[in-house]
Amino acid sequence: MFATAVRCLAKKPKPKMKPIELKTPPEQTQTITRAIFDILKEYGPLTIADTWEHVKEVGLKGLTSKRHMKIVLRWMRERQKLRLICNHVGPNKQFLYTTWFTKPNIRQPRRPACYGSNASPTTQPASWASHENAKYGGHDTGSGTRVETGKRISRHSSG
Repeated sequence: MFATAVRCLAKKPKPKMKPIELKTPPEQTQTITRAIFDILKEYGPLTIADTWEHVKEVGLKGLTSKRHMKIVLRWMRERQKLRLICNHVGPNKQFLYTTWFTKPNIRQPRRPACYGSNASPTTQPASWASHENAKYGGHDTGSGTRVETGKRISRHSSG
């Protein structure tokens, strides 16, 4: 515990980032931000790649590249015109930009077939073993394997 405290105190804090200053004129900045805001409002939470595809369809004159759009998105987030949400399912993370007013309509990625209801106990994660063992009346050996001790337990059974 002492070593953890020393390690935490030894770390340098993150440097403060200075505010982003856009190089475009204010009128052009307003046009770009309004278009991006409308795209995010209409199409819901979007990744940077999806936002860029919609911006290309609209054909904004002042937006020169995807990098420029990312800077504008960061500037809008800094001014709290947009928010960034993280869709974190399993080992995958997906960062989505959205307005403050849209409800996050996030689609969950499908689980692989090995996690389905007909999967054998050997293909399921070890964390599922205790749940399966409780369901079938077995006990967990600690190694993720199941030891059968009886028939399946039901709430409505009398015995």
